[in-house]
Amino acid sequence: MMQRILSLLLGLALLAGCGRELPASGGVQDPPAAAPEEVLAEPEETPVEVPEEPSEPEPPAPTTATLAVCGDAMSHMPVTNDAWNGEKYDYVRVMSGAKSRVEAADYAVVNLETTFAGGPKYSGYPAFNSPDGMAQGLKDLGFDLCLTANNHSLDKGWSGLSRTLDVLDETGLAHVGTSRSQEERDANLVVADVGGISVAFLGYTYGTNGIPVPKDHPYCINVFNTDYLSGLRELDRDRLAADLEQAEAADADLIAVMIHWGVEYQTKQNAYQEEIADFLFANGADIILGGHSHVPQPMELRTLEDGRQGFVCYSLGNFISSQNDEYTDTTAVLTLELTRDNETGEAQVTGYSYAPMYMLDREAGAKPRFQLLDVYAALASGEAGESLTRRLEKAVADCHKIFGAAGDPEAAPAE
Repeated sequence: MMQRILSLLLGLALLAGCGRELPASGGVQDPPAAAPEEVLAEPEETPVEVPEEPSEPEPPAPTTATLAVCGDAMSHMPVTNDAWNGEKYDYVRVMSGAKSRVEAADYAVVNLETTFAGGPKYSGYPAFNSPDGMAQGLKDLGFDLCLTANNHSLDKGWSGLSRTLDVLDETGLAHVGTSRSQEERDANLVVADVGGISVAFLGYTYGTNGIPVPKDHPYCINVFNTDYLSGLRELDRDRLAADLEQAEAADADLIAVMIHWGVEYQTKQNAYQEEIADFLFANGADIILGGHSHVPQPMELRTLEDGRQGFVCYSLGNFISSQNDEYTDTTAVLTLELTRDNETGEAQVTGYSYAPMYMLDREAGAKPRFQLLDVYAALASGEAGESLTRRLEKAVADCHKIFGAAGDPEAAPAE
């Protein structure tokens, strides 16, 4: 019995030693310590790109161009004979002084005051008929367009007028002022690309030296006087206004009117020329280029009533001729600066300049006899001699007196 009790006590003791130790308070065991929380790094802020306000586009650059203008191209028989070099009629040599000025422009125009009625019988004043080589000379010099409406257009009748246009077409020269058909007259104008600026050219003459317009070809020449055979004072306003309206409809940037008018050998325009110019400007013309006087007449750039800039040159005098009366041997190559604002689409004449020219006549028997000189180039060459130098200096002075010195970029500044 005693042995059984001892065994029981020993078992209890063993059991107590192997048991879990209870907290001294006899309460609930504390929970295990929580693992330290993982601290997450805050994400870096990515800068937000704010789109820039769209900037205003740069305004388009303006388009600028140059138009060269020359006066009355005439071939009196002394000039025709001098142009013959034994093989062909070489008019480039006669006109060579103007070549660099004409070629430098984007477009060049001239008044053709003769006909190409066919040879070999040629003639000068009073009924002009010149060799076809003159047309080629004008082309080779750098011209693009000829005014063919003038008082000598019918010197050789309808056939001479018509053949003149055929020769110009074959040479590659545009023309305005005369027509071979009603269809040509209805078209009536030339719209030319002048260095990226479109210019619509119209052409007219005051009369035809008393020669009636052929009844079977009433369309052949643009005459601006209704009394072209008599008083020469009745302006055909309806016709001019309609033609200018047609030019407006062509949607050209500028309208240029080439016109044969005024009184010969007068160095100032008359009241009728001024009246015509005012009418042309009021009906949409931007540029008026006159001829016929055979001597220089004034030019001006004016602000018109509607705010446009209008340019008129009443006459540049003779481009080439054998005339040697006072002022008839003095002329200029005129260069107009044209500008189009490509933002507004408006175009205008923004400036002009001229280079004085002098037609040298070395007198009968000399070969070559006639040569158009760039006055400043001839003076700078040092080869002019005393007599020619005086004539060249007079040509400059005459240009300044008539055209105004402001248009000559080589003029000495006024003191």
